[in-house]
Amino acid sequence: MAAISDASAWKIARVMHEAVRAWQKENGQEPAPPWSRAPQWMKTASYDGVVWRVNNPNAKASAQHDQWLSQKKKEGWKFGRVKDGVKKTHPLMVPYAKLPEFERRKDALVGAVVDSLTKAMK
Repeated sequence: MAAISDASAWKIARVMHEAVRAWQKENGQEPAPPWSRAPQWMKTASYDGVVWRVNNPNAKASAQHDQWLSQKKKEGWKFGRVKDGVKKTHPLMVPYAKLPEFERRKDALVGAVVDSLTKAMK
């Protein structure tokens, strides 16, 4: 990742994580824990999403989800009705087209946050 430093990527990941929490709460979902209490796998997923977006700035929101889905599968995650970091199950382990609209908007939010903050950190 040449466009921003590793430290900047972690900062953006934290902001992105908190933005996603706010979006979850506003849409009636159980929000992810605050960054300070989030498990490492969750922080790493946010970081990986930032790095991917920095390297693919023109990608569609669907591609952001595809990246996340591919990474989760590599880590042994599978579809499950409940997000569980121990069992590695997640209800969003589905193709982008099958996501509810507010989840698709979340992927767009991720891209917008990363794009905006990446420009600020260059």
